[in-house]
Amino acid sequence: MSDQGTIDAYDARAASYAALDINEAQTESLRAFLASLPAGGTILDLGCGPGLQAKAMQDAGFAVTGLDATPAFVTAARSVGIDARHGTFDDVTETEAYDGIWASFSLLHAPRADFPRHLTALAKALRPGGYLYLGMKLGAGEGRDALGRFYSYYSEAELRTALEGLGLTVSDVTTGTGAGLAGTTDPFILITAHG
Repeated sequence: MSDQGTIDAYDARAASYAALDINEAQTESLRAFLASLPAGGTILDLGCGPGLQAKAMQDAGFAVTGLDATPAFVTAARSVGIDARHGTFDDVTETEAYDGIWASFSLLHAPRADFPRHLTALAKALRPGGYLYLGMKLGAGEGRDALGRFYSYYSEAELRTALEGLGLTVSDVTTGTGAGLAGTTDPFILITAHG
């Protein structure tokens, strides 16, 4: 993500974001994701935010790298012991580096026109058999929320087609609704695929 309005919105509300509850569906998805990976495996937390989920991964024995475009989030993640770096989706340039990539409600901030190349870079960064997790908002088109954050919305079919087009196999899908930082309740999808 490199949209300055989105980064500024998160930077100004970093503490409020860190205080949001992680819903049951996300907690279960994280448990299943970690159970799919080799013990001590490597994980990229793309859009790691304040590092809450990265910390849970690290505490479970995984080697976690965090990446986020919001300076306040990188500082917060580092403060809880996460190897977090400041950067955008374009900074994922590795090849076969990760057993798992956790992109929990981060790639939804990429313009739809950029989404295919970001997804391709993530698939390339996965080791053979690696797992990719996406948390996205369901819908169509693009737009900004009340806080000025940019969003791209997708259907389950669009996400399945994109993942399968990269040779990944969708292994788990959960849908639901949840409240976010802007106070609205929105439909979401949690989708996991593997090589």
